[in-house]
Amino acid sequence: MIVITGATGQLGRLVIAALLKTTPASNIVAAVRNLDKAKDLADLGVQVRYADYNQPASWDAALAGASKVLLISSSEIGQRFVQHRTVVDAAKRANVQLLAYTSVLHADTSPLGLAAEHLATEQYLAKADVPFAILRHGWYTENYTGSLAASIAHGTLYGSAGDGKIASASRADYALADATVLTTENQAGKIYELAGDSAYTLTELAAEVSKQTGKTIHYVNLPEPEYQALLVKIGLPDAFAHLIADSDTGASKGALYDNSKQLTQLIGRATTPLAELVAAAI
Repeated sequence: MIVITGATGQLGRLVIAALLKTTPASNIVAAVRNLDKAKDLADLGVQVRYADYNQPASWDAALAGASKVLLISSSEIGQRFVQHRTVVDAAKRANVQLLAYTSVLHADTSPLGLAAEHLATEQYLAKADVPFAILRHGWYTENYTGSLAASIAHGTLYGSAGDGKIASASRADYALADATVLTTENQAGKIYELAGDSAYTLTELAAEVSKQTGKTIHYVNLPEPEYQALLVKIGLPDAFAHLIADSDTGASKGALYDNSKQLTQLIGRATTPLAELVAAAI
């Protein structure tokens, strides 16, 4: 039995969709905080169980009978490590055969601020006496394409990534890789650096959007504090604006680049091209 945490999130749903192509729905458990949001998964035959990162007592029942667990990292910055530790401890009590964790690209050397909690989780896993695999996700292309509407409307794409290369891939690409690890034997102890086949700068992203829309889109590079202030001005919470601006600055230092092609090797095909994802977004 395979348990997916955070199963109603964007990544979790895609992982379950990928698993359903090879795994009976009855062998998949969606561990969720809100049962109502998982009704569609239950209708597919997936087992839906209540589990809350902030309710440690909920995890023993959620992981009962589990052979493998995908721990999808929490979205609550600053609370992630404690929440992840709760799941790892429960997985140990459940004697799972494998716990796969979605970390961040090059977590042990990354300059990204968000890498600290990922690395702490990896280090805890290494000491927890639980068979584990680390799935170090690079950037999702949707992190950029999801907000292209404003750039197209104003003719400007803002960021603070400079000329940093971003080897992103679609969220579905990463989900398929996660599902592959969960359904492949002998994964314990493996660490995967997962990124897209090709990389681009934000200037090149702006050029691609320009090409597809027929409207000139300029990339404007801002110092990190100015970019963060702009994000706050348009309505993002301070903490989230800081995360985005910090990640862009990290990209300028190579944090979002990797050319090992491990993602392609796992999924057995090329990662989804930037042009295709831009087309879908616009």
